Amino acid sequence: MSLPGKILYHAWHQPVGALQDIIAAGGPWEMRRTERGRQKMETAARDLPALSAVSGTPLELHLLTGRRFWYQTAFCLWSFARHAGRPLAPVIYDDGTLAEEFCVPLRRLFPAARFVTQTETVTRLNAFLPAAKFPVLHERWLNYPNIRKLTDPHVGASGWKLVIDSDLLFFRRPGFLLDWCAAPDRPLHAVDCKTSYGYSRALMNELAGTPVADLVNVGLTGLNSSELDWERLEHWCRALITRERSSYYLEQALVAMLVAGRACAVAPAADYVTHPLPPEADECRAAMHHYVAHSKRWYFQHNWRVALTR
Repeated sequence: MSLPGKILYHAWHQPVGALQDIIAAGGPWEMRRTERGRQKMETAARDLPALSAVSGTPLELHLLTGRRFWYQTAFCLWSFARHAGRPLAPVIYDDGTLAEEFCVPLRRLFPAARFVTQTETVTRLNAFLPAAKFPVLHERWLNYPNIRKLTDPHVGASGWKLVIDSDLLFFRRPGFLLDWCAAPDRPLHAVDCKTSYGYSRALMNELAGTPVADLVNVGLTGLNSSELDWERLEHWCRALITRERSSYYLEQALVAMLVAGRACAVAPAADYVTHPLPPEADECRAAMHHYVAHSKRWYFQHNWRVALTR
């Protein structure tokens, strides 16, 4: 960015963007209410009631979490298990901040959980994606945590995996996800509230070799580790960043390119809602909410309590 561009950004675009965020979050008073609700949710996560014993083969769900998100992970898995009526054996990847004090409540709720330390992940990353051959993926892993939702569960692994974000709540039986987990045969993804890839469609289509679909969201992502071509992903990352820029949505763009032109299991948007807003944000009629961006107001102020009482 040129010097005049930097001055314009800091003097105008950044303050205007911050003001727009405050307005979208409901203003200062609502923001304070949201933060108080977040604190209460974190406290409540330590005392979530034990789940009733159920039979069946435990389901594997894969999540990246740490100090900032462990309590959201707890509510996500707890609400999923409660409505699925199935035991869970979640695989939880440490983002580098998952101290033992945050593992304790997760382990209490899910004794079959497996915690993958960051040391274990780095060892696997170095073995299967050596930095000399995959420098861009290594750099992004270090400086862009979202890429770890793609690398950490899949590098050096095989088979289908359902990777989910922590900021999800479930209010009814997630039948679509349960059916996919029972017989995965195609990639799975959620539907976004708007297309957010951070890169031009022309460049993405060129690299993917086929048109990329709209509205791919990675809050729910089912991929087969065995099918991932890491050399191609390295090439895509380098090309996207070199020809355009780095982007917060890089991981979502990569997944959209991976599934381009393929038959996919697409989570029904009306039942697996990304960015819920009223009336759905108040009524919680869908099977699942994904609380991105400014929908976190309902997440923290109200809906984790709904998940407790449903």
